[in-house]
Amino acid sequence: MSNDVWGTPVVSGDLLYVTSFEVHALDVGNGRRQFKTRDVAWAMAVEGGRIHASDGPSLYALDATTGAEQWRLSTDAWVYALTADRGTVLTATRGGGVQGWEASNGEKLWEVTGAQSDFETAEAGPVIHDGTVYVWQDARLRALDARTGIERWSYPIGDAASCGGVPVRVTPAPDGYVYIAAGTRVLAVETGSGRVRWHFEAPAVFLSPPAFAPGPAVTGGGVYLADYLGTVYALDATTGKDRWRIATEARSSIEPVLVAVGNVHVGSGSALYTLDAVTGTPKWRFAAGGDVVGAPVVADGRVHFGSADHVLYTLDAAGGQLRWKLATGGEITGSPVAQAGVVYACSKDRCVYALDALKGTGTGNRARA
Repeated sequence: MSNDVWGTPVVSGDLLYVTSFEVHALDVGNGRRQFKTRDVAWAMAVEGGRIHASDGPSLYALDATTGAEQWRLSTDAWVYALTADRGTVLTATRGGGVQGWEASNGEKLWEVTGAQSDFETAEAGPVIHDGTVYVWQDARLRALDARTGIERWSYPIGDAASCGGVPVRVTPAPDGYVYIAAGTRVLAVETGSGRVRWHFEAPAVFLSPPAFAPGPAVTGGGVYLADYLGTVYALDATTGKDRWRIATEARSSIEPVLVAVGNVHVGSGSALYTLDAVTGTPKWRFAAGGDVVGAPVVADGRVHFGSADHVLYTLDAAGGQLRWKLATGGEITGSPVAQAGVVYACSKDRCVYALDALKGTGTGNRARA
């Protein structure tokens, strides 16, 4: 790329989208650029056949296949977070604004003020899922209708001080509950009614959101998360009781742990730990040459993750053996993406990589964007 690449790539159909000041759309087969935007994209979401992006003071939508502009508007403040779901674009702006927009034409559907103002980062921004927006406002977690902004319920979660000086992190789950990490607390709240099912108290704060795994506890189902000290917790999704807790090492990551195929993978410091999801028994630990960057991804029995030591690692997910690694010219950015036998990753060396997930070899031709 001609500029720095940041964030996690997005794969949709036959195209890979990456942000490098502009949005670049690359052919997944050969890496050739199909188009790029003319504007900076500090935030991007691909949904419903559109690229929704913001350069800060404006919001715009492009056709995801051709890059043709569909609409553009000016926002009242700088957009720091942007997501899209089921035809609604959700933005958060500096100074506490949260807005809902019609994805097809940019019509403003609703706006609230005085929200999320303590932690104005993309990761701590409001969450949209299945027609509901979750916003932290006036010391309450509010669930709003994504199309109208009307409040469905709210819960007194507390202000930043009572939440340990860290942002509230929210994970909507397919079991009808939303799981919330608020400082040292974890709560399960019924999505429809706002009724609290249980809450759990830990000795240290959580920087990352809970991870939900479906199914009964005997097969590895439950709620999993790690605090900033690196202690990993497995909570029963029905009762909130901790089934086990295992110490790793100090963890500054804001990414959730990954639960896949009966294992819990967690990047703590410069190492990737894998624990048995049912018992918590440590299975293996792999030390990289720098801090783990982003979240690991598991596909076809292998776990892929990036590191600040400029390397993309691929390990056997069950045993932790190194299968291959790729040294790049810069720190890996965002998280890798694995799809259809290919792993995609971005690096601060201004390159995007597409590699055979099993062998680590290149796919297609080298292309310059």
